[in-house]
Amino acid sequence: MPKDPVCGMFVDEDHGLNATFGGRKFYFCSESCLRTFTAPEKELRNLKRRMYVAVSGALLLAIMRASLYLGLAFGAVAVTWVPIPNLPILTWGLLLFLITTPVQFIGGWTFYVGAYKALRNRAANMDVLISIGTLAAYIYSVIVLFLPNVLPVPQRDVYFEVSAVIIAFVLLGKFMEEAIKKRSSVAVRKLLDLKPSLARVVRSGVETEIPAEEVEVGDLIVVRPGEKVATDGIVVGGFSSVDESMITGESFPVEKTTGDKVIGATLNKNGSLIFRATAVGLDTALSQIVKLVEEAQASSAPIQRIVDNIAAKFVPTVVGVAVLSYVGWYLAGNLTLALLSFIAVLIIACPCALGIATPAALMVGVGKGAEMGILIRGGEYLERSQKIRTVVFDKTGTLTRGEPSVTNVFSVANPGEEELLLLAAIAEKRSEHPLGEAILKAARDKNLSSEDPSFFEAVPGKGVRAMYAEKEILVGNRKLMHDHHISDLGSLEQVVQNFEREGKTAMIVAVSDKVAGVIAVADTLKPRSREAVMELKSMGLDVVMMTGDNERAAQAIAKQAGIDRVLANVLPWEKTEQVRKLQASGEVVAMVGDGINDAPALAQADIGIAIGSGSDIAKETGGIILIKDDVMDVARSIKLSKATMKKIKQNLFWALIYNAAGIPVAALGLLSPMIAAAAMAFSSVSVIGNSSLLRRFRFENP
Repeated sequence: MPKDPVCGMFVDEDHGLNATFGGRKFYFCSESCLRTFTAPEKELRNLKRRMYVAVSGALLLAIMRASLYLGLAFGAVAVTWVPIPNLPILTWGLLLFLITTPVQFIGGWTFYVGAYKALRNRAANMDVLISIGTLAAYIYSVIVLFLPNVLPVPQRDVYFEVSAVIIAFVLLGKFMEEAIKKRSSVAVRKLLDLKPSLARVVRSGVETEIPAEEVEVGDLIVVRPGEKVATDGIVVGGFSSVDESMITGESFPVEKTTGDKVIGATLNKNGSLIFRATAVGLDTALSQIVKLVEEAQASSAPIQRIVDNIAAKFVPTVVGVAVLSYVGWYLAGNLTLALLSFIAVLIIACPCALGIATPAALMVGVGKGAEMGILIRGGEYLERSQKIRTVVFDKTGTLTRGEPSVTNVFSVANPGEEELLLLAAIAEKRSEHPLGEAILKAARDKNLSSEDPSFFEAVPGKGVRAMYAEKEILVGNRKLMHDHHISDLGSLEQVVQNFEREGKTAMIVAVSDKVAGVIAVADTLKPRSREAVMELKSMGLDVVMMTGDNERAAQAIAKQAGIDRVLANVLPWEKTEQVRKLQASGEVVAMVGDGINDAPALAQADIGIAIGSGSDIAKETGGIILIKDDVMDVARSIKLSKATMKKIKQNLFWALIYNAAGIPVAALGLLSPMIAAAAMAFSSVSVIGNSSLLRRFRFENP
């Protein structure tokens, strides 16, 4: 029986509601749940339609106005469309009115609703400023066009296109922001998709396959090689290696036997396990991660909109100046100038450029980032980036390669290092263990051709035993050596301990009952990790490494990377708490990660930076995504974000300078509404031109 994706209730397929999204069918217990589930998608589609209406209308109006001024053939033909003899200007006005009206009330409707709500709460925001400017231009033009005797002004001065262009520009910017926001829920859905759909349960001695949602605490569950673990539990039988990297960040598969814990949605590797379920549903580790991601996304402080701050002070000032101008000229006995100055003040103050100041720079910055392999997902991350003080790195797969590789081969006098590696590769050739695969890869890299052993045995939890050329080869840990009566490693003991202190896995090799050497395997740093850390430090940032791996391995990697602060043995739900602690101490935190286990911390951090080669979950929760697998892009992304934010602030200046300078001129009656509209348009051109300069951004150390 399926669950309602909103409330989590079980839904009867025959009586519940259903709908299909993205090729998948979902069941809902009620119409309210269906509406809640579909609301974000529907809202974004509606915004997209309004944006298309506004942009299409504005483009058409701009072309028509240009044709009228420049005397193009298009204008001459268009004049004949409406058969009003000897009134070509009125004909143009009617055409402009017909095109603008849908833009005004379909595209701009949400601004008017927002302005009404703001004024009802005695506040002034961007919606109020947009509504005043667009309605002033539209209503004035309607009166001039249809009631020419009401206002003593020339009939040709209509400003329909001014209103349409303002709405189109601002809607375009709003659509860009909302499209980014609505993707946040994708991360949670992808996390839920990680859950296995079926579980093999043993009940009354019979093995039965049932939906994973129906597993109960205490059930015995069988997991075969290559299958996902259905839920959290304790192993009661069998032996296997389980890849838990998605949850814990541990780079090597973890061996499991009786008494060990297993985590739901992790991947069983090469053995079979029987475990008893200890947590199901919302109590599992994966569900806790989902909850943390949802809470972190919901609790993240919303960006303080700079334009709204400006609008809160700007709107009352502009309206006050416009009213004073009208009253002053009215008392002076000049009604025409009173009306024109009133309209001119409102038009020149209208925030066309203010509305595109952020999206214009954002579009260029995002485009530049894409060229560099950096994806910035929203203006709020740009604003936060300039305040970053601490960068927290995940270890496995972020600073390191995320897979074991041979780092050292130490041989006693005979055989030599290459021969020792070759013998170990022969012994591991039939092994499926990641450590064995690392040895085989190292042998291939040295062009050592390993033959098949005549006998092979995998010893769970200890290593492998093989026969080749009448020699018995042992590769494994101390337990394996002890079982074969090799307890004294002699001088090799110190070598093994040194490797282990460095956080490496030491694999002892014995040939014909004699210790031959040791091979060290570890997860190694990516080529430019240390360089990236040094670059961040040179920018005055604190660097922290946080990992679910053990203290010894973590410290070894941190030392190589040049990181002083290390948080080890940190589970996914604890990673979020560690980020919160840093934030509570006053630090603005950027979290860099690549795994599912990093998703809650990425969402909690002020800026989540996801490595593009990592999991989709990490990329969906990250505010900045590094498409290339280059850690140096962390520094690049922060520098690009700061450069983009600087452009946004410059744009806000250019967006206001013409308006601020023109308002007193308009109030004195020295600026016609058409000149005011031209000044407003010029401020928009300045904003776009200034934003385009961001394409010259260069990173000092590519």
